[in-house]
Amino acid sequence: MGPPADGAPSPPPAPERPAGSVQSVDRALALVELLAAAGDGAGLTDLARATGLPQPTVHRLLRALHERGWVRQDADRRYAPGARLIGLGNAAQRLLAAGAEPFLGEAVAVSGETANLAVLEADQVVYVAQAASPRRLRMFTEIGNRAPAHSTGVGKAMLAFLPEPALRALLERSGLPRRTATTITEPSALRAELAAIRQRGYATDDGEEEAGVRCVAFPLTDLSGRAPAALSVSGPASRITAADVGPLAARLLPVAAACADHLLRR
Repeated sequence: MGPPADGAPSPPPAPERPAGSVQSVDRALALVELLAAAGDGAGLTDLARATGLPQPTVHRLLRALHERGWVRQDADRRYAPGARLIGLGNAAQRLLAAGAEPFLGEAVAVSGETANLAVLEADQVVYVAQAASPRRLRMFTEIGNRAPAHSTGVGKAMLAFLPEPALRALLERSGLPRRTATTITEPSALRAELAAIRQRGYATDDGEEEAGVRCVAFPLTDLSGRAPAALSVSGPASRITAADVGPLAARLLPVAAACADHLLRR
């Protein structure tokens, strides 16, 4: 496995090494995380620059990961996450969904609306669990459905805690396509919205993905301060009015915090 061609956008910087970690394991996992965040793969120079490691060290780690199927090398000699991660990702999503069930049920009890759990995969959100509203008119999203991150409440909740280089690369790749008349399509406007989300602790989708639907979403942050998942409630905009959003969010914030503690911070 020879050295790859470079020229990819720089992946996000590697997270700081936690105290007590095993150096080689920590470095290998950092490379997998960087490749997952890079979206369209990355070259050796990019990965070395992002991790601060010598290229021979990065190449040696990539070779070991490649041999176990954790990393693959494309025809253009760029690296990307390997097929071995698919099974692990599916298993992790199943466990995440099972662990979130009681919190989704509590969110429905508090709001009366459908509750969802979603994760971020590349530039899209994937819905992995749901608890349905008891009301006759209710929102429904099939498990496994995908949607753009920038136009959904859960997506914006997760993007708000994405490292800046990863966010910049995502915005460049996705192009922020318009989904409805209220979709945010300008990067500067989206960045302002993400800053507001970090400050208040929740995101909204005011018909940005589907006209007539309003969503309130909460980032589920882990010990590193990132948000790999988000919890939301959604319903007709006629039932969740703009005036309802603040009080509803206040009632749901403790539910989301407890969910994050249970799923991501133990």
